[in-house]
Amino acid sequence: MLCILIRSWGRLGLAKYVTEVFGQMSFLGLKPTTRVYNSVIYSLVKSNSLDLAYFKFQQMLSDNCQPDRFTYNFLIHGQMESSGYWPNVFTYTMLVDGFCNAKKISEAFRILTVMRKRNIVPSEATYRSLVHGAFRCLDPGKAYEMLNDLLDKEPIMCKHSCNTVLYCLCKNNMSKEVSEFLKKITQRGYVPDTASFSIIMGCLVKDFGTTALCNLLDDFILRGGKPGFDTYLMIISALCNAGRVDLGRKYVNQIISDGLVCNVISYNMLIDCFCKAKMMENAMEIFKEMQTRGFLPNIVSFNTLISGYSKVGDINKSRELLKMLLRHGFRPDAFTFSSIIDGLCRAHQIEDALECCKEMSEWYVSPNLLIYNILIRSLCATGQVHRSMKLLSKMKADNIEPDIYSFNALIFSLCKMKKIEKARDLFGSMLQHGVSPDHYTHHAFIEALYDMNKVDEAKEIIAAMEASGCSPKFHDNRSIIDSLCTSGCLGEAHELAR
Repeated sequence: MLCILIRSWGRLGLAKYVTEVFGQMSFLGLKPTTRVYNSVIYSLVKSNSLDLAYFKFQQMLSDNCQPDRFTYNFLIHGQMESSGYWPNVFTYTMLVDGFCNAKKISEAFRILTVMRKRNIVPSEATYRSLVHGAFRCLDPGKAYEMLNDLLDKEPIMCKHSCNTVLYCLCKNNMSKEVSEFLKKITQRGYVPDTASFSIIMGCLVKDFGTTALCNLLDDFILRGGKPGFDTYLMIISALCNAGRVDLGRKYVNQIISDGLVCNVISYNMLIDCFCKAKMMENAMEIFKEMQTRGFLPNIVSFNTLISGYSKVGDINKSRELLKMLLRHGFRPDAFTFSSIIDGLCRAHQIEDALECCKEMSEWYVSPNLLIYNILIRSLCATGQVHRSMKLLSKMKADNIEPDIYSFNALIFSLCKMKKIEKARDLFGSMLQHGVSPDHYTHHAFIEALYDMNKVDEAKEIIAAMEASGCSPKFHDNRSIIDSLCTSGCLGEAHELAR
C-alpha cells in the first residue's frame, strides 16, 4: 500500500511528500525494503529530482537493501530520458556488466529480454560480458546450461560470443561440453577463427582419441578454417605418442606446404616434438630438411637432438652431433653438457660423465643443479654413495643449493643399505637447508624400517607424515599392516588399514 501511495505522489511530482514519508518510516516501526526503495527512486525520478534519487540509491546498502534490475532501470532511464536521450545497446551492455559484477546473473540475463522487447540488438560486447559473468559467478556446469538455453532463444548469437563460450569451457577443462557446443553451433554455420580453434584443440587433445581429433581438424579445414602452427603441432605430437607416425608425417607435410614452418624456431619445435616421442629418425629427417630449405640450425637445434639421442641411450649419436655443433661454430652450454652427461650416465659410462663435468670449466661453463643431480643419482644407482656425498659437498662449496632430488637419491640409497642413522643425519641436514621432505623421502625410511622389523618407528614416520599434511600412500601402510598381521596384532592392523 505504501509503495502504491509513494508512486502516486511521484507521478504527481510531489517529491517532497515522498522524502518526508520515507524519512518517517523508522518512527513508525517500518523497515525499508528494496521494493520500497525502488518506489521512492521511481517517484523521485518522475519528479525530476535525480540527485535525490541517486542519494537514496547510495543509501540502500546501509539499510541492507540490494539494488535489483528495477533500481538500475529507473536510474538509467530517468537520467537519460530527462536529457532527451533513449537507452541504446551501450547502455544495456553496461547494465549487463553491472549485474554480473554484482553477481546477479539472472538479472543480467533478463536485460536481454528487455532489449528484445525494445528491438535493440545485443552487441558482441553485450554477449561477452554476459558469458564471462556467468562463468565467473556460477558453477561452470550451470553457466553452460544457461548459455546453451540462451543460444536456443538467440540463434543469431554472434561469432565472438560463441568464441567466448568455447574459451570459458576450455578454461574449465570441460572437453565434453566443448565438443557438444562446437557441434551444435557448427550446424548453424559457425566456423571458429584460428586462435579459438587452437584453444579448442588444446582442450580436446587431453581427452579425445587421435581419430576424433584428426576428423575435427580435417572438417575445420574443409569448412575454410586455417589451423595455426600450434594446432598442427598438438595433433602431430598426439599422433606420434600414439604411434601413428605416417599420419603425423602427413600433417608435417601439410604444415610445411601451408608455409607455417618458415624459420628455424618452428623447425626446432617440430624436431622437439619428435624427440619427445623418441622418434629420433624422424627428428633427424626434419633437421636435414631444414638445412635443405636453407635454414641454418642454431644451438637449440643441436641441443634438442643431443638431448633426444641421450634419452634413448644413443650416446654415440649424441657425440656426433656435439662434433657437428662445434663445426658450426657454436660453443656448448650448460644444456648441452647436461644432456651429454645424462646420456653417458644412462649408458653406464659414469667415469666419462664425471670427466665431462670437469671439462666444463675449459668452456667457461659451470655445472648447475641439474648436472649435479644427474651425477649424484647415477653414482647412488651404482652403489657409490661415498662419491655422491662428496659431490653433494662440492655442490654446496660451489654455492649451489641442493634440492629434494639431491637429498632423496642419497637418503634412498642409505636406507637401502640399512644405514638408517646416516640417512637420518642427512635428513637433518636437508631440513637445515630449508628443503621439505616429500612422499619419496618418507617412503625410503618406512621401507627400510619395515625390513629391519622396526614397525613402531615406521608408524611414527607415518604419523609425522599425516601431521605435516603429507598423506601416506597405500603401499607405505601395506608393509606395516603385513608386519602387524604376522605379529598377531590384527586390531591394530585393521585400524591402520582404515
